[in-house]
Amino acid sequence: MRAPIQRYRNILDFALSSLLRRKGRNLALICVYTLVIFVIASLIFFVQALKREARELLIQAPDMVVQRMVAGRHDPIPTIQAEAIRAIRGVEAVQPRLWGYYYDPVFGGNLTVMAASDQELAVDSVWVGRGVARSMRVNEGDLISLRGYGGQPILFAVQKILPEASELVSSDLVLMSEKDVRALFNFPEGLATDLAVTAGNPRELATIAAKIVELFPDTRPIMKTEILRTYEAIFDWRGGLMVVVLGSAILAFIIFAWDKATGLSAEERKEIGILKSIGWESSDVLLLKFWEGAVVSLTAFLSGVLLAYVHVFFFSASLFEHALKGWSVLFPRYRLVPALDAYQLTVLFFLTVLPYTAATLVPIWRAATVDPDAAMRS
Repeated sequence: MRAPIQRYRNILDFALSSLLRRKGRNLALICVYTLVIFVIASLIFFVQALKREARELLIQAPDMVVQRMVAGRHDPIPTIQAEAIRAIRGVEAVQPRLWGYYYDPVFGGNLTVMAASDQELAVDSVWVGRGVARSMRVNEGDLISLRGYGGQPILFAVQKILPEASELVSSDLVLMSEKDVRALFNFPEGLATDLAVTAGNPRELATIAAKIVELFPDTRPIMKTEILRTYEAIFDWRGGLMVVVLGSAILAFIIFAWDKATGLSAEERKEIGILKSIGWESSDVLLLKFWEGAVVSLTAFLSGVLLAYVHVFFFSASLFEHALKGWSVLFPRYRLVPALDAYQLTVLFFLTVLPYTAATLVPIWRAATVDPDAAMRS
């Protein structure tokens, strides 16, 4: 039992010394290998973390949102319809919501203006997200000017800046009283932007949605699960788009790695011939080269994954956050909570580590089966 363990230990020691003898070539390969894994792992970590944030944020969202559609577009809905929807069996509450978009030509960004029912929010005052505060350069107690529907400026006092913990959803948000929202947008009384529906049993949402459409054919119920699927599809699409853009670089790496793995130099062939001549078996040579390839690929994989983790969760994926978050003037600033996907990391491991390690065995097997004298003379 002791002899096989010592044999494997000697093979591993020889593999490490062989890698150190060709440290320049192996270091270049590890750097390129690490870079490719770093980019792909960063995309995986970032997309999974955004999906997790979306799921956490949507926990507080209403079970269903009911919109009125006119000519295929979202239109204000009469608040009187809330009473009829509230009477449907299974519906616990229906809350009319008042919100809209405001384009600020000064910094070229869209603000989400929403009516809040908080008693602490005074008339002619606003609560703003941190993205709005940064863009407008305002603090609590300052005044901001928004242009009303008729072109007249309306002044609001910044009563509160929303907390940093909510910045993912509140960066572009401006909260004000219902009276101020209606005055800003000239929103008629008796109309709302949409209706937020809360159901007693989430499994009855499909039935409730069907009854709402039956009562009001011009409405469109949107369930929370549909919103979550939409977010996840957007994140997957953007992550996939980044992979396609980086496809040429990944292809170049594959060619590079294949060339390095399959192209044995004269020095390596001579080394194999010497090992065969001093009594090494072909299985020992294959095991030696397997460990060499495994050390290179595992080092690159672990380094790439570690760098990707630091890049995403400590530096918010600063290298390509704009490509994945989308175009916006008011980018939120936040630190993502680590969300690792073991399945995708396993797939990444099998797609990057095993192919390279296996690629080293084919040329080694051919060289190991050659006569030692012929190998040393080549």
